[in-house]
Amino acid sequence: MQLQDRVVVVTGAAKGIGRALATAFLAEGARTVVVADLAAPEVEATVAALGAGAVGAVLDVSSAADLEALVARVEEEHGPIDLFVSNAGIGTGEGLEASEAAWDRIWRVNVLAHVHAARAVLPGMLARGEGYLLSTASAAGLLTQIGDLPYSVTKHAAVSVAEWLAVTYGDRGITVSCLCPQGVNTDLLTGGVGHTSAQTVVAQGVIEPEEVAAAVVAGLAAEQFLILPHPEVAEYYRRRATDPDRWLAGMARLQARIQSAAEPG
Repeated sequence: MQLQDRVVVVTGAAKGIGRALATAFLAEGARTVVVADLAAPEVEATVAALGAGAVGAVLDVSSAADLEALVARVEEEHGPIDLFVSNAGIGTGEGLEASEAAWDRIWRVNVLAHVHAARAVLPGMLARGEGYLLSTASAAGLLTQIGDLPYSVTKHAAVSVAEWLAVTYGDRGITVSCLCPQGVNTDLLTGGVGHTSAQTVVAQGVIEPEEVAAAVVAGLAAEQFLILPHPEVAEYYRRRATDPDRWLAGMARLQARIQSAAEPG
């Protein structure tokens, strides 16, 4: 997909990867980029900073009603949505001790938001015979996330949702991509500094949101399913598939090193 003159929606767009994506899409000539996020002040500040072509929307992506209303509003005010980027996501930094409430919240944000977005936007795309869905998952969705069980599980599920959509609607004009970065310098990562999950990501190398956005622009142009801003993830994924026992042993050693480094003294 070329972004010139396109109407694009990006959720989780007020900061981090979402904001970098919105910025890049406008730079590529998108006609309208909808900056959708939870906090009104952050949405307003981002729209003001991005300038012409950016419009704001406040919503909770865990709400199917909010996503349906967003799609209806955008299509009425700006025309058909060419690209819907389901980008919002959260982590927990927890393992088996994660509460039912934590599991419920992360499942709604990291998985069901992708389902609700597709359900809302696909009817119009299918009627036109074209459309593009981009979901932000994580390298954790292809591999695992040491120190965060709910994040790992839900990101695997997010990849699976994207795969299913690609298989089911690919022959009806719908293109699907799934973004799977490793460590990115965002609030999600920096807010977890000190936790095993964050330290594991930092140990693997951290890139800037703008680098992720550049990889996405290239991936959309090539219409790749997996967009990997950290190219080494493809090799890790291959090793996991071809020799899972060796891969699991390597991950266990990595976890032990991270935990040892975190111990005082």
